Amino acid sequence: MSDALINGLAGAGGGIIAQLITYPLQTVNTRQQTDRDPKKEKRKLSTVEQICQVVKHEGWERLYGGLVPSLVGTAASQGVYYYFYQIFRDKAEAIALKHKRKGFGDGSVGMFSSLVVAALSGCVNVLLTNPIWVVVTRMQTHTKVSKKSQPSNSLSVATDETFLDATEPPPFGTNRAILEVYDEAGVWGFWKGVFPTLIMVSNPSIQFMLYETMMKKLKKQRALSKKGNNGVTALEIFLLGALAKLGATVVTYPLLVVKSRLQAKQIKTGDRRHHYEGTLDAILKMIHCEGFYGFYKGMSTKIVQSVLAAAVLFMVKEELVRGARLLLTKGGANTVRSKPP
Repeated sequence: MSDALINGLAGAGGGIIAQLITYPLQTVNTRQQTDRDPKKEKRKLSTVEQICQVVKHEGWERLYGGLVPSLVGTAASQGVYYYFYQIFRDKAEAIALKHKRKGFGDGSVGMFSSLVVAALSGCVNVLLTNPIWVVVTRMQTHTKVSKKSQPSNSLSVATDETFLDATEPPPFGTNRAILEVYDEAGVWGFWKGVFPTLIMVSNPSIQFMLYETMMKKLKKQRALSKKGNNGVTALEIFLLGALAKLGATVVTYPLLVVKSRLQAKQIKTGDRRHHYEGTLDAILKMIHCEGFYGFYKGMSTKIVQSVLAAAVLFMVKEELVRGARLLLTKGGANTVRSKPP
């Protein structure tokens, strides 16, 4: 099994576990990003209060709206990203060694090269998986209609009317979300928000650059202080992943808000703030109607969710990669021992 495939599968597994743990926070954050009601600005709620409101008025299952396509998207995104990241990384390392033979550099991949590798991997990932995230955004931002309460003096009202009042629309599942996107903008609707998302590849690029830089320094210090032992614990990987994601999220959050606004349902009637023609139109309307504050809606929730998810992802991925390599090494050793002399 190739190293790229091991990293791809491990990345997918780590991404799924991180998604399951942090998904309610992701749902609330997407709703915060896409909220354009000025009346709600006067009654700001904390993340916990918003989660409680969703559970109270729509049911706990709404916190997991779009979970199935999101898990598919997470597995696909992490798998694609880590697979191509390892391929591009191997090529970058080969180029670095080639340059070392010619007398340039020390043979290691520098910060800029790491940034380029992460950016290329991110671009491939975005182009292949953007349709999945459009559907997920639609499902996360879909608000369930509450049942109408029957007045106390309506006991004599016909039962048909009572039945209609208590009826809710069909469940907003994956198929309905796909049809809604297609009816609204055709096939290209599944690539809404792809431009800011492509720019957002700088997020994982910054994240991995920070992570690998800190990891490299930690291993170097560990090797000097512990006589060549440069091993890193799962807790240290968790903390490094969290710090790296925190820095990347703060820098690129406005792009994430614009992407969510474009991928959410576009209302063509009424308030023009609910309909965006494209990335530039969204940015200009947000500045005009909400100011620069609009680009940072729900940022505190996103920081908690993304930092926790990234930390879990890095920790689980590294453990899975380590376990896979150990199994392959043992398998190879057993094969050698079983051969006749």
